[in-house]
Amino acid sequence: MSKHLQDTVTLNNGVDMPKFGLGVYKVEEGQTAVDAVRIALEHGYRSIDTASFYQNEVSVGQGMKESGVPRKDIFLTSKVWNDEQGYQSTLEAFERSLEKLDTDYLDLYLIHWPVQETFIDTWKALEKLYHDGRVRAIGVSNFHIQHLERLLPEAEIIPAINQVEFHPHLTQEGLRAFCEKQGIHLEAWSPLKRGELLDHPTLVSIAGKYGKNVAQVILRWDIQYDVVTIPKSITPERIVANADIFDFELTDEEMKQIDGMNENSRSGSNPDDF
Repeated sequence: MSKHLQDTVTLNNGVDMPKFGLGVYKVEEGQTAVDAVRIALEHGYRSIDTASFYQNEVSVGQGMKESGVPRKDIFLTSKVWNDEQGYQSTLEAFERSLEKLDTDYLDLYLIHWPVQETFIDTWKALEKLYHDGRVRAIGVSNFHIQHLERLLPEAEIIPAINQVEFHPHLTQEGLRAFCEKQGIHLEAWSPLKRGELLDHPTLVSIAGKYGKNVAQVILRWDIQYDVVTIPKSITPERIVANADIFDFELTDEEMKQIDGMNENSRSGSNPDDF
């Protein structure tokens, strides 16, 4: 059972990654982003997930510095955007991200979406960055099984992470099983389905039993599935509350009830036609 905000999962290359972190999608560059990162780190978060597309890497780097938490204790993720993909342009995009984040390495670098024409070349660039010691782990985001089936025969390194939309309306059972078999760890973006699930009666009822809120129940469900989870918030109270999920445990029956909410419905784009 996960007992602590700083609990980790061990990735397929032996690197430990915190199970829980802060996502900063749609947080604009500036003080709000700086504060969100700083507050999360001050309250014990040790994983921060950004991307070049979010255009807030400068603020993320600033928030990390202001937190006073040593860089070596923070697990930092960024991603290469669709129009940056390809071998050489990915290497250049990586340098831009490092410069903005004001760091000399990343803990995890992901291909943001499976751009059909370029994602194999992009992966080769990530492998080079990994071999060069510029990044501690490499992975993908929004890859369906068929994308992984195309990538894996061409890959020298198996992705450590596949970060995908995952929540009780999109339980991704087939993909989860496939990734587990390949040693690829699943990570959830939009774990709260952008707020759409917060008044679902099943979740409201379970939350009442534990004296928790619905967001906490969903995030606990993720963690019990060993899915790395990065809820986004800019509200200090919510940043703290989201992480307050390590003092209760859902029963097998409750886990199944939440699984039963699956509708295969998304809040974001489908990787088949993004």
